[in-house]
Amino acid sequence: MRLSTTLALVTLLGSTAATAAELKVGDMAPDFKLQASDGKTYQLSDFKGKKTVVLAWFPKAFTSGCTVECKSLAKNGDKIRKYDVAYFMASVDPVEGEKGNKAFAESEKADFPMLGDPTKETAKAYGVINAEWGMANRWTFYIDKDGRIAAIDKAVKPATSAEDMAAKLAELKIASAK
Repeated sequence: MRLSTTLALVTLLGSTAATAAELKVGDMAPDFKLQASDGKTYQLSDFKGKKTVVLAWFPKAFTSGCTVECKSLAKNGDKIRKYDVAYFMASVDPVEGEKGNKAFAESEKADFPMLGDPTKETAKAYGVINAEWGMANRWTFYIDKDGRIAAIDKAVKPATSAEDMAAKLAELKIASAK
């Protein structure tokens, strides 16, 4: 009896922890400080009070869907830059190395920073880690100037990600770039 009670408690606590990590619209976005493909380090709190931030998580550099998504954002970035936003693609890949985000950004001519989170700390804070693959789910977070999550897209379409992102920014009534 004692073993089954202990197992039930462990199961309950485990599921509560998993549920608690799920972010919702209106929640404060977890701060992050991550290296990027452009050689800089970006911290979410640096944008607070200044810009909306779009954080587009993707599973793995140099894979087919991620390449399509990156190409969409690179080709149609002008549609996103019409808004007063900082936008990033992010994965749990390292920034450096042959298969890192820097090489990926260069190969796809990405004109925006790609963040690397090889420790997976930020990905876990955002609840994007896919337990089966150990990579990030393809989810995009829209974070307002106050640092709150304004929207979460869990149904990202790689081929139209830039157009969809611009449409969401318009829907959220994000200010135009100056």
